[in-house]
Amino acid sequence: MSQLTRRQALAAATAALTLPAFARPAEPELPALRALERRAGGRLGVAILDTGTGAQTGLRLDERFALCSVFKLPLAAMILRESDLGRLPLDQAVPFGKADMLNHAPVTSQHLARGHMTVAELAEAAQVTSDNPAANLLLKLIDGPAGLTTRLREIGDATTRLDRYEPEMNQMPPGDARDTSTPAALAALVQRITLGDVLKPASRALLVSWMEKTETGRHRLRAGLPKGWRAGDKTGTFWDEPLPPKVNDVAVCWPPGRAPLVVAAFYEAPKADRRQPFEAGQKVLAEVGRIAAAWRG
Repeated sequence: MSQLTRRQALAAATAALTLPAFARPAEPELPALRALERRAGGRLGVAILDTGTGAQTGLRLDERFALCSVFKLPLAAMILRESDLGRLPLDQAVPFGKADMLNHAPVTSQHLARGHMTVAELAEAAQVTSDNPAANLLLKLIDGPAGLTTRLREIGDATTRLDRYEPEMNQMPPGDARDTSTPAALAALVQRITLGDVLKPASRALLVSWMEKTETGRHRLRAGLPKGWRAGDKTGTFWDEPLPPKVNDVAVCWPPGRAPLVVAAFYEAPKADRRQPFEAGQKVLAEVGRIAAAWRG
């Protein structure tokens, strides 16, 4: 049996035995989220998880949505886990060249002349700036998209999957399960990697620090949170005819003096909004942030 096959078998057994991080039934969907979807048009999926009580609510909790660049958060986490397990040094140099460059390469393009970055530098670039070449280079270190999926199964996520590299993984026609997750599964996964014991404390703290530094989500979920709340997130965005525009965000939010909330939000904008999907979608997700804060406020 190959190493990958053994790993897949172990992952399947682990997933079968691992309960979600929250064992309580979900509360009824929030009417405010359904009303927001009606006003905005399109399709909205949200999970709001109170990590202190295990209570959860949302909208379309178990429906699949395209991950887009949200996958770079669990990717960074699994890279840190590989380091924790002694399988991948964070200071290892990863070579790359012009052939690896893609659209949206704010960090890797600056290091092209040098021709390499460390594993840690690539992971930070993928999470903080959503650098596409950085994400692809990291995926190749862990057996590609299938390798990331296998590692997610190992930590108990039986739903989230990655099937393709950037940028092809964004091309998800309606009904396609590739490169998707559900709001409930993503919220549980983010709880595990940021608040659970999947990572060693130092790696977990590093991941959270990257989330808090992330530049792409300032006008999404975090924009709707009250002053004084700490938060870190990872966004995903895609629009290209004829597919529905997608504006996503997942965040961990720390209210003062209380247990954190995890919020996973996916928004597919209606076709009528194709000219301004980015701005309209960000406003929808900012409102989701306000609704989430009010739910446990």
